[in-house]
Amino acid sequence: MATNPINLGQKSRLANNPSKKKNVISPKWTIFFVLFVALLSGGLGAGLAFVLSSRPFQQRQLSADEAAVFNRNSDSMTAAIAGVPTLSRPVNILVLGTIILTSDLPDAQTRPKGKYLAEVDNNFNGMSDAMLLIRFDPASQKVSVLSIPRDSRVNIQGVGTTKINFANYAGGASLSAQTVSQLVGDIPIDRYIRFNVNGFGKLVDALGGVDVYVPKKMKYQDDSQHLYINLNAGQQKLNGSKAIQYMRYRHDDLGDIGRVQRQQAFFRAFIDQKLKPESITKFSEILAIVKDNIDTNLSVEEVLALAGYTSKIDRKNIQMHMAPGRFSNPGEFDNLSYWILDNRLLAKIMSQSFGVLKKADASSTDSSPQSLRVAIQDSLSQPEGTKKATTTLSKAGYSQVFPASDRWTKSLPKTQIIAQNGDRETAEKVREALGIGEVLVESTGDLESDVTVRVGKDWLQANNIPLKPVKPTPTNQR
Repeated sequence: MATNPINLGQKSRLANNPSKKKNVISPKWTIFFVLFVALLSGGLGAGLAFVLSSRPFQQRQLSADEAAVFNRNSDSMTAAIAGVPTLSRPVNILVLGTIILTSDLPDAQTRPKGKYLAEVDNNFNGMSDAMLLIRFDPASQKVSVLSIPRDSRVNIQGVGTTKINFANYAGGASLSAQTVSQLVGDIPIDRYIRFNVNGFGKLVDALGGVDVYVPKKMKYQDDSQHLYINLNAGQQKLNGSKAIQYMRYRHDDLGDIGRVQRQQAFFRAFIDQKLKPESITKFSEILAIVKDNIDTNLSVEEVLALAGYTSKIDRKNIQMHMAPGRFSNPGEFDNLSYWILDNRLLAKIMSQSFGVLKKADASSTDSSPQSLRVAIQDSLSQPEGTKKATTTLSKAGYSQVFPASDRWTKSLPKTQIIAQNGDRETAEKVREALGIGEVLVESTGDLESDVTVRVGKDWLQANNIPLKPVKPTPTNQR
């Protein structure tokens, strides 16, 4: 399992793959655009319901066994309110970002070097570079996102124990969904979305780019993959090509886990900047991109219901988790590198945010101040602030407070309390002890922490600590 199976010359699987054929259902994009405009104008006519029942984004028909994986919950996930599709129950969707380089395909021809990802095939059946389980819950008005690192060591039915990113290559979206469901407590997965890296870049371009803070210089070159990453540090607008570079970079101490953290940071920036009504003006352009670069068993009606729900959600109610675990030790698994999942902490996340109850596991976690690991991360290069935060928490009974391994290089106006392992309740208690800050449920903090306190300017001001000038991070490095 250590070798990339795409390089093993399995020509028949790729050459005969049904995903390479023409769509089973021919999308009526003009009609779809008219329907979307009609929806925004106030409703959809009942006479158009037959169009809404189609699945125009699906690239191939699922077999009966594959479809059964996504039909465990027989209740409809949408209802029409005043003719507008609306979510009627919690929905779990598996999102897979896939990539196949043409250099990995049978009979690949040699291409010139030096262009970033110049050779990417629009095939959905490669390894999954990104894997997200997303729960949309209309009852709680929350969106919960679980990032599953691609190197997670799992058992894949019919394959054996290997990295979870192999599931899509071995059996497509259905095997990936089956594997994830078993991993996280037998949760039903209602739908899947697969997108390729080309489509992601084009979508970012169509939306005019995304403003993201790049924490450090990112430079990497791999001629065998035609992967060329060269990003400056600092706040900047990333176009499609640079966004792919930012999301795929993994060549630092945190490896794939650092990439998961960057994916979460990009996802939050994307939500804040692009899920706005003005984005609708580019809907026809986005449709043209989506139809060739996405594979999903969502119907049009379901897409509209999800879009409507997400556009109205309070951004604070979008919770981003990462499947907790640790890096494998050298030699532990024949020198293969894995992310070893912590099933106890994962069960707690699934219980709190995804409606999965594994009482024996979830109840065994200790969230007392004495057991909680709290990392203090400086965003201002002022040790007085971090020292004061450490002292304050120690007096409040938090005995495991330590400096984060890295400084947060972007100065923050407001202190952030990061619920690193997804436990908002414990993060709120830390905030209460400090008397300041905003709680974010995401996994961008220190990996060794349960909660990371990212010290901002408001903390210094509240404690009468003089604010020293912070030297800006240069953005013109070469």
